[in-house]
Amino acid sequence: MRLVIAAQNISTFSEPWWKVFYDFSLLTKNIDTGLHNAMSPFWTTVTEMLIIGVLILLFYALVGLFLVYAERKVCAFMQNRLGPNRVGPFGIFQTIADLIKLLLVELIPIKKADKFLFNLAPFIVIIASFMAIAAIPFANGLHAIDLNIGVLYVIAVSAMGVIGVLLAGWSSNNKYSLIGAMRSGAQIVSYELSVGLALITVVILAGTMQFSEIVEAQRTGWFIFKGHIPAFIAFIIFLISSTAETNRGPFDLAEAESELTAGYHTEYSGIKFAFFFLAEYMNMFIVASIAATVFLGGWMPFHVGHWDGFNSVMDYIPPFIWYIGKTFFVIFLMMWFKWTFPRLRIDQLLTLEWKYLLPINLVNVLVMAFVVLMGWHF
Repeated sequence: MRLVIAAQNISTFSEPWWKVFYDFSLLTKNIDTGLHNAMSPFWTTVTEMLIIGVLILLFYALVGLFLVYAERKVCAFMQNRLGPNRVGPFGIFQTIADLIKLLLVELIPIKKADKFLFNLAPFIVIIASFMAIAAIPFANGLHAIDLNIGVLYVIAVSAMGVIGVLLAGWSSNNKYSLIGAMRSGAQIVSYELSVGLALITVVILAGTMQFSEIVEAQRTGWFIFKGHIPAFIAFIIFLISSTAETNRGPFDLAEAESELTAGYHTEYSGIKFAFFFLAEYMNMFIVASIAATVFLGGWMPFHVGHWDGFNSVMDYIPPFIWYIGKTFFVIFLMMWFKWTFPRLRIDQLLTLEWKYLLPINLVNVLVMAFVVLMGWHF
């Protein structure tokens, strides 16, 4: 019966069949209708929350494990090495072996540490990334929640991660952890300004903060092309600032091994350390997802003018593949960035933000507003 209804729905659309087939909103509506028919509204909401939570957990774990493996392979490629190649074919099970090792490692109690805050900090860090990933659209109709202030929401919840970092450094009763946490706090708070202004530049161009509408506005062209030079500048600043905000090299002053051992998570072991480790890679995935969504069209295919044949071929590629491909392209740029440049000093890092990126960003926002006002964008 549902197949018949789906076929009728497809036949009523004027769009080609593959666009309708790739629309996940039909699937989610059918699931929601089926649950409402089977149970009360309260239990329907609870069941849907559980389904979404389990899916995000699985996705989180798989992407985290893959990114650790990809980081090692990209690093090896940059340094003319092989990387993991022993555990499983091409070393693909190395990260799983590392995860099992972390789960089995003893949780070492720290003398004179604030036990409550010490145990709470890794959960705050990982929950902040969970909350951020919920608002990102993976395909047409495939997102946990579509907020009309999606950009503002992601900026707000991702900023909560710095609380966990500061708590971890302060509660560890370790001077190296405290110095690393203070560095990280100053770095994240500083570079959040440039991340926010770069996203505001795109919000001005799109006229909305809702991610689904931002993606829809790029149906006729990605914003990195439609927005001319201001959009490209915003994309570059967003990449640099988000790399610094996620504490990745060459901005990894908070975890400088040669100075601070492991920074704010020096005293953590086992699963608690794994939380910090996984959150770092997932934060990289989140900022890459945001960059792909607001600058590179999200799940929208690549179209060229009136090349109808070429555009039709691009439409056959599933939207989720487009989204994943763009996201991992940005992730590769961030990894390339890390393994190419040496680590900055803390004064150089803050000078880059306050004396260069922030003024450029402020001017860029004004230029984008003028471009939109004059209607010079595509």
